[in-house]
Amino acid sequence: MNRYQFVISIVAALWVAGCASKEKKEDLGGWAELDSFHTIMAQAFHPMKDSGNLAPAKQVINELAEAASKLASSDLPEKVDNPGMKSELEKLKKDAKSLSDDIKNNLSDELVKEEFSALHQQFHKVMEMWQDSKEENEHDKNERR
Repeated sequence: MNRYQFVISIVAALWVAGCASKEKKEDLGGWAELDSFHTIMAQAFHPMKDSGNLAPAKQVINELAEAASKLASSDLPEKVDNPGMKSELEKLKKDAKSLSDDIKNNLSDELVKEEFSALHQQFHKVMEMWQDSKEENEHDKNERR
């Protein structure tokens, strides 16, 4: 492979990677604040769940609490802009802040695991509501055809 072919291969690979990244964000439905919270939650929760490693959770808890606050105050997509979702987001925000405070106050590892698992469950309630609204939207589109 000559230098020209090598450069073209690199540029093509970068272009494909960029397109794949863009598609992934669009697939999540366009709620950037939810995606951001999910990314941080995954960084923290999976090491804890998979191997009992609490270090990532303790390292990102302030960032997670801030992301929960931004999520709760974000402009909600129309299909989930309702009192039920707002209530679940406020609970997520409150619970994330509480866990952040508890970790700062040296909460035992056992209780950090319990509270973080509860926070993760609360996040899943929000995700399920979001997914259900997307499925309902698809169902409505199909019925109109």
